[in-house]
Amino acid sequence: MRRVRRVTRLLLASASPARRATLRAAGIEPVVAVSGVDEHDVLADAVARAGALTAAEAVLVLARAKAEDVAAKLALHPQARDVVVLGCDSMLEFGGEVLGRPADGAQAVARWRAMRGSSGVLHTGHWLVDARPDDGTGTALGETASTTVWFADLSDDEIDAYVATQEPLRVAGAFTIDGLGGPFVERIEGDHHSVVGLSLPLLRRMLAAIGVPITDLWTA
Repeated sequence: MRRVRRVTRLLLASASPARRATLRAAGIEPVVAVSGVDEHDVLADAVARAGALTAAEAVLVLARAKAEDVAAKLALHPQARDVVVLGCDSMLEFGGEVLGRPADGAQAVARWRAMRGSSGVLHTGHWLVDARPDDGTGTALGETASTTVWFADLSDDEIDAYVATQEPLRVAGAFTIDGLGGPFVERIEGDHHSVVGLSLPLLRRMLAAIGVPITDLWTA
């Protein structure tokens, strides 16, 4: 009997609406399952084992932890069969510091007053786990995409108005490029998808490495 080829789907180990929207715009409707990892504990454990981490290393460590946590719990997700699992994490490196989401509005305002008229590097870690039970290889691989972002020289009023929307409190680096923060990003050097939170060109290369053309994930 001829074997019927199963359809591979992408399982996104992230609750990020921006990442999901990026995939959907590229023709991919992901299954979503949020990991239960404690980011602080994951990074503390990594530092204890390997020493200080660069921003590029930290986001990859977190992306791996999220992907592996979700991959280990696939039996709990009825939709999650014949999937490849993708974990992502983003941080902004600015002025020698690594910045995740701001703790509150005051911190977001302080960050923007420091960042305006300057540039930083947005790092997004990607970790892919081939969890297909029949056709999969069991391969896991990861890579970080880094994009330089130049910020506009905002006025205090613009910063206060932007932070008042609450958007900066929900994202790494306290800014978006695909939302209300778009006018405040003058230019970038690198993949703009990575600034949103998921590099599509990098995802394509990673999928190819495990024998999955990205076109196979397109939703009819």
